[in-house]
Amino acid sequence: MITRVLVIGDVLLDRDIDGEVHRVSPEAPVPVVEIGAEAERAGGAGLAATLLAGRPGIEVHLVTALADDEPSKRLSTLLTDRLPVTVIASTPGTRCKTRIRSAGQSVLRMDVEAEAAIVDDPDLEALEAELEDSDAVLVSDYAGGLISHPGVRSVLRRWASQRAMVWDPHPRGAEPVPGLCLVTPNKAEARQFARLPAGPPDELAERLRDQWQAWAVAVTDGAAGVFLSAGGSPAVFVPATFKHHGDACGAGDRFAGTVAAALGAGAVVRTAIADAADDTAHWLRAGGVQAPAYSERVVDSSEQLTAADLIRRIRAAGGTVVATGGCFDVLHAGHIAGLEAARQLGDALVVLVNSDTGVQRLKGAGRPVNPVGDRCRVLRSLRCVDAVEVFGGDTPAELLDQLRPDVWVKGGDYDADSLPEAPIVRGWGGRVVVVPLLPGRSTSAILDGRSFR
Repeated sequence: MITRVLVIGDVLLDRDIDGEVHRVSPEAPVPVVEIGAEAERAGGAGLAATLLAGRPGIEVHLVTALADDEPSKRLSTLLTDRLPVTVIASTPGTRCKTRIRSAGQSVLRMDVEAEAAIVDDPDLEALEAELEDSDAVLVSDYAGGLISHPGVRSVLRRWASQRAMVWDPHPRGAEPVPGLCLVTPNKAEARQFARLPAGPPDELAERLRDQWQAWAVAVTDGAAGVFLSAGGSPAVFVPATFKHHGDACGAGDRFAGTVAAALGAGAVVRTAIADAADDTAHWLRAGGVQAPAYSERVVDSSEQLTAADLIRRIRAAGGTVVATGGCFDVLHAGHIAGLEAARQLGDALVVLVNSDTGVQRLKGAGRPVNPVGDRCRVLRSLRCVDAVEVFGGDTPAELLDQLRPDVWVKGGDYDADSLPEAPIVRGWGGRVVVVPLLPGRSTSAILDGRSFR
């Protein structure tokens, strides 16, 4: 079954310039970026729409306003190559944002602004027709004048309670119309709309739900997670599953679009929020807007594609990648000590985990106690763990040869030379380090009911 999602909002032209920084300018204390690659993409509501385009079971249409200038022509091509676009109004000019990055971090952003206005009366009949054919609607307000136009607002207000409508607000944009299914401000936007300079996100969500007369408000707080107030119930917390550091461009668009698609397919709000938070975390983990073919690729919680991407990022920044491995069936203090010690040897830690069949071959019938999905989730929740990969063989040799970490760590009472992985790791110039185990700590002892005291 196809879910038809209508995205309506202001579009921008985003330009990414990626390069390397090796020196500081002699004229001023600023980094010199040696440009390596340049790319243009749709931003604003255009990014929200293209992030949904091509995902299985979703048909995306975009309603927007465009200017009559050269950047708008390039933007129109970027959009129409990906999805159906209905232009219902004209703008005075195209807003452009240029991000200059090095090693995944933004060095500078340069904006070309245009008047936030619509220069003619929008085609409201075309908007009505698109709304009629939609299952879900994402209002992506980027303060360009389209969403704040009185005629557009009147149409959206009339349809707010008739469709699964999600409103992603902007601090310089319009107030959401009453009757919405969900509004998704970030914490800073929530504080501004609530006119509170401070306040916890859960209280902001509850206050704004009443203020906007919406069924639900989800206040996003980056890596801290999401606070959802829905249907008059106290706010609930939905944690983020990935602590992203660096440029999170597009994360809010990814989150809001995924929620809208889920609601349009019949999901309840809490489930849609949790799934969207998880999807956005995995999307960021895979590289976000800078990942190849970012808008076509669907990143779900079952994919284990994060270690290779993490290693590329750490190496690009000149860092050291550490890896370790094991079953981690029943996590205990000995595991934690070993993982924390391993993490101290570099800038990121990748944990290689035996599959369920691998654990059974090693440990016998009745093992593992916890399936591999649960074991990986527990490991990913640890602050010292940056990525987790699963291997199916009796040893991680094949996966190690693919990932090639700088340091391979094992816990035990033997020396590094006796490890079967040692020749493989040293073959590409890696180091092998053994860290001591905490005495008596083992999964077998726990299952046998033995005390560690």
